[in-house]
Amino acid sequence: MFLIRILVFLHVFALRTTRGRLLGKFRGMDFGAVETIGTKSGKHRYIPLLLVPYEDGVILIASMGGSNNHPSWYWNIKANPKIRVFWKGQTLNLIAEQVTDEKKAELWPLICSFYASYDAYQKKTKRNIPVFNCQPIPGID
Repeated sequence: MFLIRILVFLHVFALRTTRGRLLGKFRGMDFGAVETIGTKSGKHRYIPLLLVPYEDGVILIASMGGSNNHPSWYWNIKANPKIRVFWKGQTLNLIAEQVTDEKKAELWPLICSFYASYDAYQKKTKRNIPVFNCQPIPGID
């Protein structure tokens, strides 16, 4: 577990300092560092996540590998939907909105086209994997 924490820390560090240019691609998939505010701590939290480009922002999928529990960042975004994403040489200030089941069904083929395992993850768990549409905050660059 300690080794995984070190690797995640290094991945996030590289993504943040290069705004996603270094270690932002893996097997053709786009990764970025997502900054949230901790629900309980109020501290800035960073997590490397696969990002699906959509409209002027990105889609985030709270799959946690098909676990029956939401990832911790899910709760952070629900409590404070203003996030920052370091991706493709940019820093994006976004607002995350959990999509409805109908919108999720519409987006699911796009999501799975970026990472086919999401379909297996959804089948593996009883929970409805949350999907967030993250778009620019009006008036903030």
